[in-house]
Amino acid sequence: MFWTVHARNKKAITLDLRTEAGRALFLDLVDKSDVIVENFRPGTLERWGLGYDVLAQRNKGIILVRVSGYGQTGPDAHKAGYASVAEAASGLRHLNGFPGGPPPRMALSIGDTLAGMFAAQGALAALYRRTVTGRGQVVDAALTESCLAVQESTIPDYDVGRVVRGPSGTRLEGIAPSNIYQSADGSWVVIAANQDTVFRRLCEAMGRPELSSDARFANHVARGRNQDDLDAIIAQWAAQRLPTDIIDVLSAAGVIAGPINTVADVVQDPQLKAREMLVEHFDERLGRSVLGPGVVPVLSESPGGVRNAGPARPGQDNDDVYVGLLGKSAQDIERLRAEGVL
Repeated sequence: MFWTVHARNKKAITLDLRTEAGRALFLDLVDKSDVIVENFRPGTLERWGLGYDVLAQRNKGIILVRVSGYGQTGPDAHKAGYASVAEAASGLRHLNGFPGGPPPRMALSIGDTLAGMFAAQGALAALYRRTVTGRGQVVDAALTESCLAVQESTIPDYDVGRVVRGPSGTRLEGIAPSNIYQSADGSWVVIAANQDTVFRRLCEAMGRPELSSDARFANHVARGRNQDDLDAIIAQWAAQRLPTDIIDVLSAAGVIAGPINTVADVVQDPQLKAREMLVEHFDERLGRSVLGPGVVPVLSESPGGVRNAGPARPGQDNDDVYVGLLGKSAQDIERLRAEGVL
């Protein structure tokens, strides 16, 4: 189902860039395009005679987005890249899990997603720049660097104080209370009340107003130093209540709290439904509609939508693109197919 979501709204064409006719057809596409996205190993396009300089000669406004493991330059540029290794090499994996335990992987390919998001961000910036200069440029997005970019202050923390941030389980060290707590039915609830004013409201809602003036918890720094004690108090309170009761009481008091949802919970979420963030689209491979996530962010004047699931077959849109966009004839397409170009 990965393809259904990540390839939605796309057209699928086939083209062998290792052939002379394939490269010529690719350059015809460049003439008609704003952005080219590739994720070959660095140097591959150049070996085929399709480097950025060649593309820019055909279309000076073309933007070439290059996604790779380590970037287009540097001693590791030649290496193949996978999200799992990028997450580890960037230090991101080291931050996951519990102290003393192995660094687990998130149950998603987060490195690939981050690289795609930064690549898209770079493409948009390059398109905006093109409105000023009239010229395109190369957008170089690396998986490893994308994982590095989301690590907040880990680098300056180390540079200034030689602090090596490590895994902290279900909480952030020094930020309290902000953790998960088990309720009476065994499910978990997130409670985040690390601001002084919000913490006071939490104490009132728990029936423990004296905690907000307790020297151990009286301010943000003190609570950070005494996280274990504070978490134990909140955990004891939460364990006696059902999750809905916890959330209702805290929400009424102005304290941020919420459930740990599974996907089965998510697809029933009234907020997501109201925001049209759970949308159906037809999947030709399955012969049925499939539920998927909506388009983020929501634009007021030109909101995005889901037209179709990921393409069902390689090359299913060859005629739309090569005939409809490039003006090739049906005979051209048949010849290219016979030659193995398509």
